Amino acid sequence: MQLLSLFMTKFLFVMAALLPIMNPPGLVPIFISMTARNTPQQRRFLARRIALYCALLLVGSMYVGGYVLSFFGVSLPVVQLSGGLLITFAAWRMLNDTPAESSQPSSEPAHLDNKAELTQRAFYPLTFPLTVGPGSISVAITIGATLTGSGKGIIRYAIAPLAGSAAVLVSSVLVYLCYAHADKLLRYLGPTGSIVFLRLSAFILLCLGVQIMWDGFGELASQWLHENAALLR
Repeated sequence: MQLLSLFMTKFLFVMAALLPIMNPPGLVPIFISMTARNTPQQRRFLARRIALYCALLLVGSMYVGGYVLSFFGVSLPVVQLSGGLLITFAAWRMLNDTPAESSQPSSEPAHLDNKAELTQRAFYPLTFPLTVGPGSISVAITIGATLTGSGKGIIRYAIAPLAGSAAVLVSSVLVYLCYAHADKLLRYLGPTGSIVFLRLSAFILLCLGVQIMWDGFGELASQWLHENAALLR
């Protein structure tokens, strides 16, 4: 019973840390805008792939990400700055997409029928950096350090990893459910509504990218000032 209680405590801890920053329902408008020319079957395929990639990315970041960043000498603020730049570029492309292209009906998506192309697009940019962005990766790395550094024996090497992996799995399932049913909202928008929705979502995504870049830049500036405080006096 005590082990189950510890498992649930760590499970809820990871869920509470990941879900607010991932925010699967809030990502549905972005997903709709970026898959407006895809069929419902293609969107469900993308949703499954995105959920799978989310689980792999988060688990990898949680238990390996910190070591990888240390090996290459990359800090979390640099990850935030680079990821924010990628999001900003993706949003800028969405903003400059012509209305004629955005409102293409079912004839245009045929070039995306290739599963290899859909699979590649599912990872970039739909999984990274849109669904699992630099913020989620930073949180996952921090969670991994917290879980592996807490407790001893079975708690550290079994309960904590299982709880973290279970929380990531549930979060990925929620991502799939939100994305797989996104076409219901698209059906009510119509061609004109889809174009308006695309522009608004792209602008919001642009703002998010700039905000992530600003947070990363702020962390880097703070570190630089802290390291050079003596020279500035």
